[in-house]
Amino acid sequence: MAFDYDKYLRPGKLPHIWCPGCGHGIVMKGLIRAIDACGLEKNNTAIVSGIGCASRLPGYMDFCTLHTAHGRAAAFATGVKMAKPEMNVILVGGDGDGTAIGGNHFIHACRRNIDMTYLIMNNNIYGMTGGQFSPCTPTGAKASTTPYGNPDPAFDIAKLAIGAGATFVARGTAYHATQIDKLIAEAIQHKGFSVVEILDDCPTTYGRRNKFKSVIEMMNRLKEIAVPVKAAEKMSPEQLEGKILTGVLYKAEKPEYTGEYAKVIERAKGAK
Repeated sequence: MAFDYDKYLRPGKLPHIWCPGCGHGIVMKGLIRAIDACGLEKNNTAIVSGIGCASRLPGYMDFCTLHTAHGRAAAFATGVKMAKPEMNVILVGGDGDGTAIGGNHFIHACRRNIDMTYLIMNNNIYGMTGGQFSPCTPTGAKASTTPYGNPDPAFDIAKLAIGAGATFVARGTAYHATQIDKLIAEAIQHKGFSVVEILDDCPTTYGRRNKFKSVIEMMNRLKEIAVPVKAAEKMSPEQLEGKILTGVLYKAEKPEYTGEYAKVIERAKGAK
């Protein structure tokens, strides 16, 4: 029997705005399957986003949703979680929204280890707001603001998250669609700040400028560069050159922020 996505969607908000070939729809379906697998209740689940193509996702989903200011998703989501620690809080957004405009909020959410899941769709560019280069645009790639090639080195979102203190970090791709829901479900079930980076494609503002012939070519690129972490253990540094590790990259158990904050409140009450 086919999976019933309709019960999790707002039909009045469809059709979506994403371009043909965009990977965001694949990611949204993976998120829905993960939520269903985890048995999350709609009224006890908040989905928060900032601005951008990826950040339009909550508008299509029938949950408690917040479409906030550019780069501020983690800040708003932190407020939701602090006010109602019992809620399931999921953030979604793109690489520009999460690691450039929202970069400071992102690293501090990681540092605090607050119990939320951040799903970052990395298509290497600002797709909606003009095709500017992002912190994840590959060196040498073209964007509207780097027409002769991007001189900057790119962020590794997963390493950034681990270094900043996130206790669950995973990576998947839009090509490996059946893996997405499993990674997100494990992230949701983890007690602490979880980051799931999904590599996907923007055929309109990235693909055209960088001379990809088709969406199929872009998807095949994701297939070719992705290496599961277990397979990577048996490969040499030379074999891993230019590859991207996928799967669960890091997992640790550390004190969660809302629980620690509750202890501070109790100590403050006892001091009166």
